[in-house]
Amino acid sequence: MLAVALFAVAMTVRLVHVWAIRDTPLFDVLMGDARSYDAWAQRIAGGDWVGTDVFYQAPLYPYFLGALYALAGRDLLVVRIVQAAIGSGAAVLLADAGTHLFSRRVGLLAGFGLALYAPAIFFDGLLQKSVLDVFFICLSIWCASRLVDRPRATAWWLGLGLSLGALSLTRENALALVFVAVVWAVSKRNHEGHEGDHEEHEEQREGRQESAASGSGNRRRPRARFNRDGSQNPSGRRGLRGPLRALRGFSSLGALVLGLTLLLLPVLVRNYSVTGGVYLTTSQFGPNFYIGNNPGADGTYASLRPGRGAPEYERQDATELAERALQRTLTPAEVSSYWTDRALAFIAERPGDWLALMARKVALLWNAGEMLDTESQETYEDHSPLLRALAMAGHFGVLVPLAIVGLVAAWPDRRRLWPFGLMCASYAASVVMFYVFARYRFPLVPFLLLLAAAGVASARALFASASPPWRVILGGAVALAAVAVNWPMLSPARMRAITETNLGSTFHEAGRYDEAVRHYERAVALEPDYAPAYNNLGVTLRAQGRVDAAIAAYEKGLALEDDYPDLHYNLANALLELGRADEAAAHLRQSLAGEPASAATHNNLGMAMAAKGQYAQAAAEFRAAIALDPGSALAHRNLGNALASMGRTSEALGALERAVSIDPEDAQAAYDLGSLLLEAGRFPEAAVRFEAALALDPRSVETLNNLGIALASQGRIPEAAALFERALAIQPDFADAQRNLATAREVMKR
Repeated sequence: MLAVALFAVAMTVRLVHVWAIRDTPLFDVLMGDARSYDAWAQRIAGGDWVGTDVFYQAPLYPYFLGALYALAGRDLLVVRIVQAAIGSGAAVLLADAGTHLFSRRVGLLAGFGLALYAPAIFFDGLLQKSVLDVFFICLSIWCASRLVDRPRATAWWLGLGLSLGALSLTRENALALVFVAVVWAVSKRNHEGHEGDHEEHEEQREGRQESAASGSGNRRRPRARFNRDGSQNPSGRRGLRGPLRALRGFSSLGALVLGLTLLLLPVLVRNYSVTGGVYLTTSQFGPNFYIGNNPGADGTYASLRPGRGAPEYERQDATELAERALQRTLTPAEVSSYWTDRALAFIAERPGDWLALMARKVALLWNAGEMLDTESQETYEDHSPLLRALAMAGHFGVLVPLAIVGLVAAWPDRRRLWPFGLMCASYAASVVMFYVFARYRFPLVPFLLLLAAAGVASARALFASASPPWRVILGGAVALAAVAVNWPMLSPARMRAITETNLGSTFHEAGRYDEAVRHYERAVALEPDYAPAYNNLGVTLRAQGRVDAAIAAYEKGLALEDDYPDLHYNLANALLELGRADEAAAHLRQSLAGEPASAATHNNLGMAMAAKGQYAQAAAEFRAAIALDPGSALAHRNLGNALASMGRTSEALGALERAVSIDPEDAQAAYDLGSLLLEAGRFPEAAVRFEAALALDPRSVETLNNLGIALASQGRIPEAAALFERALAIQPDFADAQRNLATAREVMKR
C-alpha cells in the first residue's frame, strides 16, 4: 500500500506541474534536443524505423517517443502523462531498493525524495530523455540491491544487464556503470563455488524433509516459503527461478553480459548495416569530448561553430570542420577520432589549464545551480507554483550535505555497498570528462537520495554516538560542503534569459516574428548584458523590415561584447542593405578576426567590396569563400559576376556555370549566366539559360525581357514580342520591355 501511495503522490505532483504549464509556450514550443527528438519520433512513427546513418544521438528515447506517436498520435499531453507515470515508477523502484539496502524508513525517504524532487518533476515534464535516464538508473539500483545479499541470483544479473544496456542507449556515458557491474560480477566469481555447494546442500536438506513428510501417511502440502522481505512465496520456488530455469547454467558475469548483449547488439548490427562501421551506440564521443576539453571551454556546452548549438547542426559542423582540416572525406569514426585527438593535444600541451578546467567542472557538477541545456527550470518555476515551492529545498545544495552524512553512516557497511559507491563515482567522472548540464548530472540523484535518506534516518544516532572531536569534524565537513555547493556559480536571471532567447529563436524560425521579438525583449529585460539576445533581436527586427531598429540592437550587443563574430556579421549585412558598404566591410573584417574560417563572412565581404567597385578585392574574397566551402553556389555566382565586371568573361562564364551545376534551382545564377552569354553574343545558349531561370521564377520581368532579346537576336520576333508583353502584364511601367516591344512590333510590320 505504501508503494501505491508513493506512486500516487509522485504522479499527482507531476500532473499538477503539467497542468500549470499547459497554457504557456513552454508546453507546445519544442526547442533544442526536444525538437530534434520530436522530428525523429515522427519519422519513426511514419515507418522509418531503421534510418540511414549511424546514430549520432542516443536512440532509445526517440524510439520510445515514436512508439507513443504510433499508438496515440502526436499528443504532447499524452507524452507528458506517460512520462509522469515512468518518473513515478522510478520513485517506487528507488524506495524498494533503499528498503533492501538499508531499511524501510530509508527506502521511503529516498522514494518520496525522488517523488518530490523539483528537478525530477521538471525533467519528467520535458520532451527529453532524462525521464528514461533516471528510470533505468533506478531499475539498475533495484536489480543490484537484490544482488548484494544474493550474488548468485542469475535472474537479477540478467535484469541488471538489461537495465544498464537500456541506460546506455539513452545516456552513452552510462557505459561507465557497465564497467563497474562487470568488475562486481567478476569479483563474485571467486565465491560462487562455495556458495553453490551451500545452496545445493540446503536444497537437498529441504527435499529430504518434504519427502519424509509425504511418506508418513499424512500427506501435507509443502510449507509456504518466505522471501527475504518476509512475504510469502506459496509456489515453493525462489523468486524467478522457475520461469528462468534456463539461466541456471550461466555465471553472474554471463547473465550480466547476456542482458547487455540483448540490448546493445541490435544497435551495433543496425549501425553496421547502414554504415559498414562498428559503433556500439553513437558516433559523437569525439566532438563532445572536445567541446568539454579545449582552450576555450568553460565546463559547459559551446557549439563547435558559434551560434550553431541546435542538434541539427552538431553532426554537420563536426564533420565539415574535420574534413576541411584533413582535406578528405571522413567516416563518422574518423570524425570522432579527429576531435578526440584535438582534445588530447590540448590536455598534453596545457595540463595546468586543463586541470583548472576540470576543477571548475567538478564544482559545477555538485553545485546547487541547475545548468540549463536549452530551457531552464527557473523559467518553468515562474509558471508552476508547485515546482517553485518544491525547488526551495529540492536541489543539490541540500542533497549533497545530507548525502555526506549518509556516507558516514553507511561507511561500516562499505564492503556490502561498495558497488553503488563506485557506480556513483564512475558516473560522476564520466560527466566531468565531457561537460556539465543539469540533465547530464541528473542520473546521480538516485544515488545521492539513497545516501541522503540514510543520513536523515541515522543523523541523530550518528551524532549522539560520536565522540566530541568527531562531532566537530563531521559537522564542519557538512557545513563546508553546504557552503561550497551553494556558492553561486550560475545566475538564475541568466538562465531565464537564455530560455527566453531560445523561445524567441524558435518563434523566429516559425515566422512568428512579433512573438519572437517579445521573448527577446523579455530576455534583455531579465539580463541587460546578455549579448546573444540583442543579436537575435536584431535578426528578427531585420526580418520584419525594421533595419534601423535592427542596427540599434546589434550595436547594443557589440557595446557589451565587441569580439562577438555573429554580431559584427549581422550588423554588416544590415549596413549593406542600406548601402553603407564601407562600414559593412569594417564589421565583416572584425567578424573574420574572430572566425577566420567563415565562408559566409568572406562572401559578404566580397559583396561589400563589389558594392564599392573594388572587383579585384571582391574576387579574392569570393575565392576565399570557395576555398572554405567549395559547394557554395552563391560564392561561385558572386565570383562570376565580379570577374565579368573586370572583363574576364571566360573565367566569369566558368564560375557561373559551376554555380548553376551546384544549384540548378538557383534562378538568379541561371539568369546571370544567361545575361553574360547574351552580352557575349551567344544567343541560343543564353536563351536556354533564361528559359531555365523562367521555369524557376515565371514572374521575373527581367528574365522575360532578356529572353525576348535573345530570341529576337535569333530572328524569332513574334516569340520575343510575346515575352515583352508578358513582362509588361506583370509590370506595366517596365521601360526596357516597353522599348523592346515597340521595336519588335515595328520589325513585324515590315
